[in-house]
Amino acid sequence: MKPSIHNIKHHVLSKLASVKSISVLIKVTIGVLISKAVALFIGPVGFALIGNLENFVSALHHMSVLGMYNTLVKYIGEFRDDLCKLSKLLSTAFYIGYLSCVLISVLCYLNAETLNNLIFPIYNNYTYVIEVFAIALPFYAINMFSFAILKGFSKYNTLLLINSIGQILSGLIALILIYQTGIEGALISVVISESLIFLITLVGIINRRSLSGLVKVNNIKFDFLKKIAPFSVMSLFSAVILPLVALSIRSYIIDNLGYKEAGFWEAMNRISRYYFMFGTALMGYYVLPRLSKIDNVRVFWKAVLCCYKILIPVFIVAASGVYFSKSIIVSLIFSDEFSPVESLFFWQLLGDFMRALSLIMVSQFLVKKMFWHYLLTEIGLVIALYMFSIYYIDLYQDVNGAVMAHFVSYTIYFSIVVLVLTLSLFGADKRKLEV
Repeated sequence: MKPSIHNIKHHVLSKLASVKSISVLIKVTIGVLISKAVALFIGPVGFALIGNLENFVSALHHMSVLGMYNTLVKYIGEFRDDLCKLSKLLSTAFYIGYLSCVLISVLCYLNAETLNNLIFPIYNNYTYVIEVFAIALPFYAINMFSFAILKGFSKYNTLLLINSIGQILSGLIALILIYQTGIEGALISVVISESLIFLITLVGIINRRSLSGLVKVNNIKFDFLKKIAPFSVMSLFSAVILPLVALSIRSYIIDNLGYKEAGFWEAMNRISRYYFMFGTALMGYYVLPRLSKIDNVRVFWKAVLCCYKILIPVFIVAASGVYFSKSIIVSLIFSDEFSPVESLFFWQLLGDFMRALSLIMVSQFLVKKMFWHYLLTEIGLVIALYMFSIYYIDLYQDVNGAVMAHFVSYTIYFSIVVLVLTLSLFGADKRKLEV
C-alpha cells in the first residue's frame, strides 16, 4: 500500500492542472459572470430569490434521477464488456428513473402555485417559472443518463467538450435573459440551464446509438435496483436535504432580517461555492478514488493523514489569500453595494475548512456501504445547520449568525464523523475495511 500513499503525496497537486479542471474553470467563470450581471441589474434581492430557486431546482434534479448517477457510472464501467448485464442495468435505470422523473414533473406542474409560495417570499408570484421547470425536468434526467453512459465508457474528452459547450451556451442565454428581463430572466435561466445541455449531449451520445438497443422494458430487473439502492439513497439524502435546509435558512433570514441580508448571505455562499469547486474536484478525481482502494485500517489512516498534510497547508494558503483579498473579490464579482459581505468571510472560510476535512472521511461511508453510519451523521448535520442558524441569527440579529452556524455545524459534524469512523474501524479490532 506504500505506492498508493506515495502517489497521493507526489501527484495530488498536479491534478489541479489536469484536463478535468478545465470544466471546473469554465463553470466558475460563467458563474462569476452571471453573479456580476445579477449584482448590477438586479441587486441583493435578486440573489435571495435566485438562491431559493436554485436550492429547490438542485433538490428536484437529484430526486428526478433517484441519486443514481454516480452508482450508474460505477456499474456501467464494471459491465461495459458484458452486454447482458449492461442491458439489464441500463433498462432498469432508464425506465425506473424516467418514470419517477415524469411523476415528479407532473406533480411539480400541478402544484406550481403551492411550490411558488414555499420557494418565494410573499407577494412574489413566479408560478410560471415552476411550470417551465416541470416541463424541462425530464430533459435533465435524460441528459444525466447520457452523461452516465459516456462517463461509464470513459469518454472523458467527449464529456468535457459537452460540458464546456453546454456551460458556455447556458451562461450566454442566462446573461441575455438577465440583461433583457431582469429577475424574471434570471429565474428562467436557473430552471432551464441544465436541461439545455441535453441538446449538446445528443451530438455526443449519437456515436453510441447502438446502446439504445440494450434498453428494453423486458430487461428490467429489480435485483439491480436492490443492488444500487443503498448507494442511491445515501447520495440522494444529502443532495436533496442540504439544499432544502439552505432554502429554509434563507427564507428565515428574509422573514426576520430582510431581502438584502438574505442576498448578502447568498453572495457569500456563491463565493464559497466557486473556490470549493476546485477542492471537491481534486478530491473527487484523485484523492477519494485512491482511498477507496485501500482495505487495510492502518494504511487507510496513514493515507488520510498524508492527504491532510498536503491539503491543509494548501487550503490555509488559499483561504488566507481569499480572506485578505475579500474586498477585491466582492467588488470584482458583485458591486460596491455588496460590501457587507466582507464581514461574512471569516466564519465562512473556517466552516469550509472543517467541511473539507470531513469530506475525505465521509467518502468511506459511501464506498464501504456504511449506510446507517452515513445516514445518521448526515441527519445530524442538517439538524445542526438549521438549529444553529436559527439560534445565532436570533441571538445576534444579523446574517453573521448564519455563517457562524456554518462553522459550528461542520466542526461538530467533523468530530462525529471521526468518532463514528474510528469506532467502526477499530471497535472490532479489524485489520481490513469491510467492502
